Amino acid sequence: MNVLLPQHATIIEVGPRDGLQNELNQIKTNDKIRFIKALKTAGMKEMEITSFVSPKWVPQMKDASEIVSTCLDDTRNFVLAPNRKGVERIKETNVKAIALFAGVSNSFNQKNSNKETKDLLNELIPLVKELKAEGYFVRACISTAFYCPYEGKIKVNDAVDVCRQFVDAGVDELSVADTIGMATPAESHNLFSQLVKELPSTLLTAHFHDTRGMALANIYACLQAGISRFDTSAGGLGGCPFAKGATGNVATESVVYMLERMGIKTGIDLEKLMRAIDEIEPHLSRSILTPYRTLYNKEKEASIK
Repeated sequence: MNVLLPQHATIIEVGPRDGLQNELNQIKTNDKIRFIKALKTAGMKEMEITSFVSPKWVPQMKDASEIVSTCLDDTRNFVLAPNRKGVERIKETNVKAIALFAGVSNSFNQKNSNKETKDLLNELIPLVKELKAEGYFVRACISTAFYCPYEGKIKVNDAVDVCRQFVDAGVDELSVADTIGMATPAESHNLFSQLVKELPSTLLTAHFHDTRGMALANIYACLQAGISRFDTSAGGLGGCPFAKGATGNVATESVVYMLERMGIKTGIDLEKLMRAIDEIEPHLSRSILTPYRTLYNKEKEASIK
């Protein structure tokens, strides 16, 4: 069966927030700022730049106010908030795009926010309505949409139900995540096809971790399901602090390379993206060894010789 694929795809870069939040090294604020600005130079028009969370739980994000005061521009800069306290802090800034998050599974939400799913939604849904009334762009990040590290496989109807509640409250976008990287392409196509069918007026974004090496295949399945927005992280940085064993997000460079080779335009300059990774890599606790990055470095070394 021939499937009409999109001519353009939107990349939402999550490296500065989701990518760095679990990094072992405490990265200096100026180094984060250089990373963010280099990513913008590479063509990123939408990006998660930081989060207003408790430094006690996520110390890497303790400089959120400084990041926001320096990095906001006319592109869409998301700042994540876990609760009303975080939102109130964001409201003191010039941020116009806020990301909230909730898991589908009770166990994940209890570990993450000390609330069951129902109670967490009872807190967040009124907050969404409030933010929309005040003119904010609101993104809802839906974790454990496929599998939970504590409960196992998530029912599709449960994931759709959580998404629908956010949509009914007025969110602009849903970022639906394979938090621990267990989804298969068939499962990805199934869930996103249903979301496209049932929530046609909402921006739908797929967020995959590459724990088991299936992220690119899942993205291709999503393209076939009608999805053209993807969260990615430069260098494959990342890992959820509340999902043990979840490795990095799918690498931005790998996704951009695949899409561009398929004739799907992203607007991202791969050469400049590599320079952005050059900015952050020396400050990380590990080397960046994504396939595209490794090949790029070998080719660069060969050209120097």
